[in-house]
Amino acid sequence: MRSARAGAWIYAHNKIHQVEHENVGTEAAHKTELVAEAGARKLTNYTKRRIREHPARVVEKWEHRSVKANAGLHYQKMAQEHPELNSTPLSRFIQKHKIKRDYQKKARQAAKAAKNTATGLDKLARAVGGLIKRHPIGTLIALLIVAAFLIIYSAFSTLPVLGTGMMNVIAGTSYTSEDADLIAVEQSYTDRERDLQSRIDNIESDYPGYDEYRYQLDEIRHNPHELASYLTALFKTYTLSEVQSELQRVFDMQYTLTLTEEVEVRYRTETRTETTTTTDPETGETTTETHEYEVQVPYEYYILNVELKSRQISAFVSDLLTAEQLQMFRVYLETSGNKPLIFGGGSPDGTPSEDLSGVHFVNGTRPGNPAVIEIAKSQVGNVGGQPFWSWYGFDSRVEWCACFVSWCYNRAGESEPRFAACTSQGMPWFISRGQWGDRNYADIAPGDAIFFDWDNSGGADHVGLVIGTDGERVYTVEGNSGDACKIKSYPLGSPLIRGYGLMNWD
Repeated sequence: MRSARAGAWIYAHNKIHQVEHENVGTEAAHKTELVAEAGARKLTNYTKRRIREHPARVVEKWEHRSVKANAGLHYQKMAQEHPELNSTPLSRFIQKHKIKRDYQKKARQAAKAAKNTATGLDKLARAVGGLIKRHPIGTLIALLIVAAFLIIYSAFSTLPVLGTGMMNVIAGTSYTSEDADLIAVEQSYTDRERDLQSRIDNIESDYPGYDEYRYQLDEIRHNPHELASYLTALFKTYTLSEVQSELQRVFDMQYTLTLTEEVEVRYRTETRTETTTTTDPETGETTTETHEYEVQVPYEYYILNVELKSRQISAFVSDLLTAEQLQMFRVYLETSGNKPLIFGGGSPDGTPSEDLSGVHFVNGTRPGNPAVIEIAKSQVGNVGGQPFWSWYGFDSRVEWCACFVSWCYNRAGESEPRFAACTSQGMPWFISRGQWGDRNYADIAPGDAIFFDWDNSGGADHVGLVIGTDGERVYTVEGNSGDACKIKSYPLGSPLIRGYGLMNWD
């Protein structure tokens, strides 16, 4: 029967093909018919296959095995509880048969429900198949419309999931504390470092009487994001009052200051005077002679050895965190808590460096330092900042705008200011010395530090050096502007400007 239908179908298509060259419209219709019928056959075969593979059919196949296995298992359980069931072969047969009938009854009820489902699907498939045969082209168009709808619906339905997933990723890699708390904790830790430096600076006045003071000092510095990443991994959310004791613990593990007294026995040369008296035996005359001589005299030489050992926070956090917390610490550190500029990190500006050839600078009354500007301008084009953050002492890249400014000052012969963070180190250095001007300060000079506040938070997110002003704009050299050294400019009094660190060069 199937071969007969196939033969009739081939014969019909051959007849159409026989005359299709005589009529272009017939050829186009024939090709459309071929596509529609091919699609209809595939859909019909797919529907039948899905019916054959429907779980209801699988259930029916396995129900006989299940009835037999369950009946045997149930009988064994009853036999253990009622040994009399094993008394005779007849009683065993009757009991097994009864249990089997119970399971078959339940299985028939489940099978009836499954059969009704399969029968419904079978009728639906036959109806769909008949519709496809009667209207192949229309069915194909309808299927294409439905498929397009499903694709569009599926694409749009994933957007909320993708959005939610992206938000979860951002939230899961971000510092969860308030910005004010993050900055306050960073400031508190920096204050501890400043107190440590002050203690070292006053060693000789606090411990007088030594012949020599020997210093072997590591640098006092830390990566603010290492500290914030550690505290976030440990506490999730924190305030300054909640982490004071932990800050001290971390500080004590990072810095170790040791004072050791050493006594050496040394020798110094002393000149001594010796007087000798001689008497002439004949005349009885007495003669006194004086002469000097040198001797080596031992004495105790007192030395105070001052040693400061320092290590990065990331070097010892594995001793303080669980495996899961350590993993989160690394994630926060890698992403900078999705707040890379919170401690003063740089500028996201990706535009090119500006041209100063047409700028006419207006000189103010304060003396500047053109030499430090030439040093800074010579670095324009540097990408990545490796010479600056490595000079400061970091082992890997950090947000390096402040390192760049400090490096330029150092190359110009100034040991201070030296800072790696804008809000917690750079601004306080200038403010504490009375060398601070707000954004509207007019008498800026070449070499002044210019601090920026991108989000109007009151802190500083970025720092650069002032080249000068033309009366309308302030021109700068900045490190870490889009991860590069660039020349930029801003309107005077711009709300992006936090203020100016005013350098004294005399």
